[in-house]
Amino acid sequence: MKTVTIYTDGACSGNPGPGGWGAILQYGAHEKELSGGEAHTTNNRMELTGVITALQALKEPCTVELYSDSKYVIDALQKGWAKGWRARGWVKSDKKPALNPDLWEVLLELCEYHTVHLHWVKGHADNPYNNRCDQLAVAESKKFR
Repeated sequence: MKTVTIYTDGACSGNPGPGGWGAILQYGAHEKELSGGEAHTTNNRMELTGVITALQALKEPCTVELYSDSKYVIDALQKGWAKGWRARGWVKSDKKPALNPDLWEVLLELCEYHTVHLHWVKGHADNPYNNRCDQLAVAESKKFR
């Protein structure tokens, strides 16, 4: 299986408000940037959309080293929260509805297709790829202002 490194980030001006996401995919010497946005969204939806779109861009099952500064995304996958929400019909352990079930459903399916290793990185710090993803996300969000 190919090993692909993916960096993602999401941004939102206001929450909700105009938002964007950015992703960088790396395989060997190849690097590809992806980005997009929505006029009315939330930061967490943009974080999820960046990861989903990057994983959907892979044409075959891959081992993925995924880097994100979103504790929401990393913790929900790493700690099994999202699988628990799905098992309970998109209800959290506190009996409140889980947010963004439409996106979590897609992401969980992609994580079953690919072998995803999760890495949390500190946002707006010293990781040039995370910083580049942030630039892409912010630029996309500005298109909707």
